[in-house]
Amino acid sequence: MFALPARDLDHILNHTGDVWPELCGKKIFITGGTGFFGRWLLESFVWAVDRLRLGAELTVLTRCPEAFQAKAPHLALHPAIHLLRGDVRTIDVSEGQYSYIIHGATEASAKVNREQPFLMLDTIVQGTRRSLEYARNSGATRFLLLSSGAVYGAQPPEILRITEDSWGGPDTTDPRSTYAEGKRLAELTAVLFARTYGLKCPIARCFAFVGAHLPLDAHFAIGNFIGDCLNGRAIEIRGDGTPRRSYLYAADLATWLWTILIAGESCRAYNVGSEEDLSIAELARKCAEVMESREGFRIAQPVSVAAPERYVPDTSRARHDLGLRQRVSLEEAIRRTAAWHGWAAPVEAEARA
Repeated sequence: MFALPARDLDHILNHTGDVWPELCGKKIFITGGTGFFGRWLLESFVWAVDRLRLGAELTVLTRCPEAFQAKAPHLALHPAIHLLRGDVRTIDVSEGQYSYIIHGATEASAKVNREQPFLMLDTIVQGTRRSLEYARNSGATRFLLLSSGAVYGAQPPEILRITEDSWGGPDTTDPRSTYAEGKRLAELTAVLFARTYGLKCPIARCFAFVGAHLPLDAHFAIGNFIGDCLNGRAIEIRGDGTPRRSYLYAADLATWLWTILIAGESCRAYNVGSEEDLSIAELARKCAEVMESREGFRIAQPVSVAAPERYVPDTSRARHDLGLRQRVSLEEAIRRTAAWHGWAAPVEAEARA
């Protein structure tokens, strides 16, 4: 896969000015660095290192360095990036010296959650424990845990945006809650480490996103919709189109994560996402309109009379505490994501952007 667009990387650099002086000359360790979140963090890190001459280094834990090098040689071969072969569940916690740890490794797959729930649970729970032990032994001072909005369980339909102090939770008798319960236990483990050993552990509860490297053929609705438009297909909505979601562009996501790593309060969770919600049907229509698809969309099921399911964060804590906000609109996010995959925007759309 090719590198991210310069304007996205400049966007991140321009809105993380207070972050990079803290990382100057430091060593960072990241798990989950080859996934969607990780690729944006690695790309923006290399961009900052080259332009600001930080002298910082980043080590990426990966089960297959050769595969990552084949996909992203510009990252794998960069002098500031080091690949460490290993599994987050079994990593030797006695190796390495680092100042900052970013833990994002997880099996974020609906298929794995459904078919291999123990693998899902072990990766999240054991992986977090090993990563925290690694941070403690390596001398790290800050540990950023990438968690999920799934920890809240089903969002009550009368609550438009869910806050970090919500007292909801997943159904512990439902095997589909494996991912969510794993993330809840990961958060608790991080807090226990922070209070026991003095490691600063801010938590990023991530919701839904869009951008380059998001799979177009997985369980992410917006990725599937963009993929349908790119391939000249009608957008297929398997449900009734009423669930409401919000989407933050990955350049904003990376800006928020770097900021929370450096400035986030220990043992404090921050919702990461957009507050601008829309229904799945409205999302399909927006993707078709932005990409000027003539095929439209189809909804498989009749509209339910029940209140629509919601998955939308309240991000006032991130705004008030850290000055973070959404800067790229959803329309522009769809446009940029499609362009990265080879879609040619009409001249008029480019002029508006």
